Order: sequence, then structure tokens, then C-alpha cells
Amino acid sequence: MSSSRTVPSSTTGSSTSSPSRGEGRAALVACGAIAHPAARVVSAQGWPVDVHPLPPLLHNRPDRIAGEVETLVARLRPAYDAVVVGYADCGTYGALDAVCERLDVRRLAGLHCYDVFAGAIRVETLLEDQPGTYLLTDFLVRSFARTVEQELGLDRHPELLDAYFGHYTRVVWLAQSDDATELAELRPLALDAADRLGLPLQVLTTGTDGLMLALRSLLPEEALCPP
Repeated sequence: MSSSRTVPSSTTGSSTSSPSRGEGRAALVACGAIAHPAARVVSAQGWPVDVHPLPPLLHNRPDRIAGEVETLVARLRPAYDAVVVGYADCGTYGALDAVCERLDVRRLAGLHCYDVFAGAIRVETLLEDQPGTYLLTDFLVRSFARTVEQELGLDRHPELLDAYFGHYTRVVWLAQSDDATELAELRPLALDAADRLGLPLQVLTTGTDGLMLALRSLLPEEALCPP
């Protein structure tokens, strides 16, 4: 299994060691693509939660997600009062749900992380209004060259661009950051990603409220209201 680490936040400091059971902490086994915004939310809310990310590139291998989650949950469970799963279904077609049911853990609601950030109804409306919509998150904007171009082989075989993206008509960036400086850094990267695909860019600001509410509904009460 690929190694994981605890994402530092104000609730965890810089330690990557697992806390001993009885400290009243919860573990969030998170998709690497949402681990950092999740850690920011946890820190801002003051929740006693440690974020343990799995590799973000698992999203390109969804058949492996359920097994990786199961292994990490089993490893973390002895050290925490609760373990929850920071994945939506994410293309596992129910395999992750089967693991969660077997281990008696809960996952994020929704089909994918876009639902978590923007809301399932808003995402559904975007795709219904323009079916050829390609969605980006802040993570995908930052890592576009690695997670999209290299993973799909476009850096080596640019002739494949039309095969992969010929049916898309626009890029919609779901911008989560509310920091003006960070957004100013991300905007040219988003424009460049859209330009590489030969598509117009639309920016939809979602913030992290959707993620905060999703995590709030996922975490046990004692993690939300620590003594």
C-alpha cells in the first residue's frame, strides 16, 4: 500500500505519529485531493481530528480506492476513538460502500468530490445545462500537469487530446479558496489548464462551506464538541 501521513493542522501540530486511544481524537482517512482543504476546515473549527491522506492519484485508479481505504482504516482504528472516510463514491461503483459497511465506518455523501464542494444539485445542474463540462478543483488546478497531462499521456502523445477531450465544451473551476492572494495565484493556472484543453474557462466560487458541512455530518458528536 502507498504510505500515508498526517496532514499538519493546528489540531495536530507537525507530528505524524498516531495519538494513543483515549485522547478523544478522530481520524479522517481522506482522498489526497481534499486532504489540505479538509485540514484547514478541521483547524478552523478546532475539531480534534487528524487527517490521513491517501495518494490523490488513486482517483485515476478508482478500482484501488476501496482496498486502500480498508487497509488504512484497519491500521488507524486501534489508535483513535473514531475513524471516518473522506471519500465520496469516487468511481468505485459501490465498492467503497461495501468496505464502509463491513468496517462500520461512514464516508462522505455524494458521487464525487465535486458534490462535496459545490453541492450535488449545483453540479447536476452544471452538467445538465452543458453536458460537455470538465470540472476542476483547486487541487486539480495546481496539479494539472501531473494529474491530467502526464497521467493521460498527453505530455508524450498530444495527438490524444481530441480523443480524451474532444467532446468537452467548457472548463468550470470550482474555486474553494477564499484567500485573495491564493486565488490570484491559481487563476492563471486555471486559465492555462483550460487553454491546454482548448476550452473556455468559467469560474464558480464554492468556498469550503460545503466541505465543512459534509465533515460536520460525518464526524461523531464528541469530535465536534470536545471537552
